[in-house]
Amino acid sequence: VQLQASGGGLVQAGDSLRLSCAASGRTFTAYNMGWFRQAPGKEREFVARISWRGGSPYYADSVKDRFTISKDNAKNTMYLQMNSLKPEDTAVYYCASTTNFGATMPRQYNYWGQGTQVTVSS
Repeated sequence: VQLQASGGGLVQAGDSLRLSCAASGRTFTAYNMGWFRQAPGKEREFVARISWRGGSPYYADSVKDRFTISKDNAKNTMYLQMNSLKPEDTAVYYCASTTNFGATMPRQYNYWGQGTQVTVSS
């Protein structure tokens, strides 16, 4: 599976963005998917994950009730709707896929997209 993240940009606090992760390959439906982010000088951290069926969404506490992950298997695309953005959400956002269910650690993911920059100004 090859992944390409897009949709990042520069927004103000309180604004919304929707990230997309387009996947190539016929086996997209077989993978659980996740979003991670990495701010300068910090480790890559888990944001959200979703099952291969597009169910069982799970979020980091820092984004719960603000972000929504979804997956459209017909379009081979995963999304991350980000609302009420905060300056601390500023990071490069990565999408990733895994055959592991319930994975929240970067090392548990097999394939990664190239990342898209999200910058939230105060």
